[in-house]
Parts: sequence; structure tokens; C-alpha cells
Amino acid sequence: MRFDRFSLLASIPALVFCLIAFVAQSVQAASISLLRDPDIEHGLSRLAAPVLRAAGLNAKRVRILVVNDQSLNAFVIDSRTIFVHHGLLLKLTTPEMLQAVIAHEAAHITNGHLARRMQNMQSTNTAIGVGMALAVLAAAAGSKEAATGLAVGTQSSAIRRFLSHTRAEESSADRSAAAFLNAAGISPRGLVEVHRIFAGQEVLSQANQDPYMRSHPLSRDRMRAAEAYMAQYGDRGQPSADTQYWFARLRGKLSAFTRAPKWTLRRAKEETHRDIRLMREAIAHHRRRDMKKALSAINKALAIRPNDAFYHELKGQILMENRQWAAARSAYGRAVQLAPSDALTLASYGRAQLANDQPKAALKSMERSRGIDFRNAALLRDMSQAYAKTGQMGQAALVTAERYALLGRLEDAGRHAKRASALLPRGSAGWRRAQDILVAYEQSEKRKRRR
Repeated sequence: MRFDRFSLLASIPALVFCLIAFVAQSVQAASISLLRDPDIEHGLSRLAAPVLRAAGLNAKRVRILVVNDQSLNAFVIDSRTIFVHHGLLLKLTTPEMLQAVIAHEAAHITNGHLARRMQNMQSTNTAIGVGMALAVLAAAAGSKEAATGLAVGTQSSAIRRFLSHTRAEESSADRSAAAFLNAAGISPRGLVEVHRIFAGQEVLSQANQDPYMRSHPLSRDRMRAAEAYMAQYGDRGQPSADTQYWFARLRGKLSAFTRAPKWTLRRAKEETHRDIRLMREAIAHHRRRDMKKALSAINKALAIRPNDAFYHELKGQILMENRQWAAARSAYGRAVQLAPSDALTLASYGRAQLANDQPKAALKSMERSRGIDFRNAALLRDMSQAYAKTGQMGQAALVTAERYALLGRLEDAGRHAKRASALLPRGSAGWRRAQDILVAYEQSEKRKRRR
């Protein structure tokens, strides 16, 4: 599992980049920390797929990403990404509840709520309003280079207004979510249970309510509305062993990395799936710096599921973080064989190849990873090292600049972009990428001088 800082500034077209640059200076907290783990994201995609298809969305293009925040929240900002706080994931007790959250957020996409919010923001004369509107427009247009992973914090009042939902939108999203769930053969009962969680927050002061409560005006009326839907249209949900398994697995891994190892070892005994229990124990022992026990547990899990790419990936992580470079490369290599299109696994394999003094091979893995998912700031750090080791100093400076841009650190991004521009052939693709960053940096500096 990796903790990544993700900012407004993502790999986006030059025009949008320039406008979003204003945001980075006015909203210092406009970034969020993501928990990136291939196993968890795979489990989320499996649970989300039938819901997204029922909503008329491409299940292969819409991603579910986990925010490193213990509060109860979920949100969408663009048409390709649903963000769920890890606190909410651990609070939910059934896969149907998680699928209900995904269905609700998917409904905001399919019902055109994002487009309407963009139109509302166009009337705002602030730079942040313009930047956000254009970024959302770029994402909705489906541009490959657009800010499809756009993520923002909630400290800015302008951003809070953008994220706010009307009661009409919420009611519409609830009705659509219930219909999506029924169409997918998933019980809408999960929607009722999610509302039940938040109904209890209505008695709290606003300061003590979770963000989801403040931006989504949940109420007992909405819970009753969901129950009325089931009374009218029925409940066509069918239990699924597959969804039960992946729900238990993603929550098990998430809790093992975010809660105390002692808690994990105690609660893992209650796990009915033996491989998941062993996986949780492996993580707990690893976090206790007991490599022998950690490897013993993950090897037992692999004996049950020998072709599970993500158990091989976890074994690679345990070995890598214990400086067992060659063994880690072997474990990650097997994971890549089993999941050749998983960006996070490819990135980890590249890191292991780099640690084994194979920078050229590492670059091939890393470039494949970035082609699938540009959001990985840790990957860009590793790529800069690999480029430097192969004597490609211009490319090393460029990906460093892009990493800082992704983190919202425009001053640092501009400094490295200048270096990249001086080292790369004028007019080349890399040189042009560096110029885009420089334009954004220069616009940001002009704005600061005018204050």
C-alpha cells in the first residue's frame, strides 16, 4: 500500500494547466492523500462493475480511489473517478452498502449534476471558479490528457460551493441509485442501511458531522424514501459469494494497514476466508518488522491461491521493504505475469528492477505503468532516478517537474522544468511538456506579484 499526495495539478492540457495554476496559490490545501493499493482497487472495481454498467457507464474507465481520511465521505468531481474515504469503507458492513454508495455517486455523473455545477461555477468571477469549471469540462470531454483524476480539498469556500449538492440532486441520485442496484441484481437494502448510518449524525452539531453529512443533506426522510422504493418496485437482489469475498478482502487489507497490528491479529481470527485471514496476519507481522512470520503467512495464502497476482504483489512489498531486492523482483515479476495491465503492480516491479541495478528494464516497466495511470507521484520519483542512471538527465528533470506539478508545488515544478527545457531537444515532445509546466509556473508568479 502506498500513500500518495494528489493535487489539482494533474496531466492536463496547457490552457487548463495555466488556469488551474491560479488555484494552487490560492488554495494551499487543495490536495488529498490517496491510499493506492492494487489489491484494494481491484476489489473495488469488481464490486463497482455491475453498478456502473447498470448506470450506463464504462466500468473499465471509471475508477474508485480511496482517500486517506477517517471521516465518512464519498464524492465525484469528474466523470471518471469516484473517491471514497477509507473511514467510510471501514464503517460499511456489507458489500451492498458499498455498492449503494458507488451507485449514488455514479448517479451524480449520469444525471448531469456535474455539468450543472460546472455551469453554476462559470458565473463565479474568481480564478478558482474558472479553473475548476474548465478542468471539469476537460474531464467530461473525455480527453486522454484531461484531468481525469482531479481532486480537491474542502478548506476553500469556493470548493465547498462546488461540491455542494442540492436536495433535488440528492433525491434524484437516490432514486437512480436504487434503480441501478435493482437492475444489477443488487439489493437496494444497502441504500437504506447507508442512510441509517448518516441519519444518526443529524443530531450532531455541524462541526462534529462528517463531510458527507454536510455536503449530502441526508435525513430519515431519505431512508424512508428508499424503503418506499423497495415496497413499490421490490428487491431483486441476489446474494453473491464473489462480492462477499472481495468486500471482506478489501476491508481486511485496508484495516490491516490502517489499524494497529495487535487489533488486526485479534480480529483476523474471525475471518471466514482462510487466505484473507493469512493476508491480514502477514501485513500485521510485516508492520511489526517480523519478516519471517510475514513471509510464512503470505506463502500460506499463496498456497491457497497460487495464481493470485495481488498476493504475489504483497509478498514483493514485504521483501522490498526488508531490502531483499532480488527476491522482491522475482515476486513482483510473477505478479506482473498474472496482472500485466495493473499500473500499480508494474510500478512496484519497476522499483524492484531499479533496486537491482536494472534501470533500463525498470524504465520499460515504469513507462508502461504511467501509460495506464498518470496519477502515481511515487512512480515519477522512481522514473527520475532511472532516467538519471541511464544518462537521460533531461527526462529526469522533466518527470521531476511533472511530479511536483502533480503535488501542486508549482515553484519546484517550474525550477525543474527550466532545467528540462535546457537539456531536451527544442521542439521535442518532452520539451513541449516542460514548456506547459513553465507557462503555468510563470502565470502563478505573475499573480503573486500583483498581490
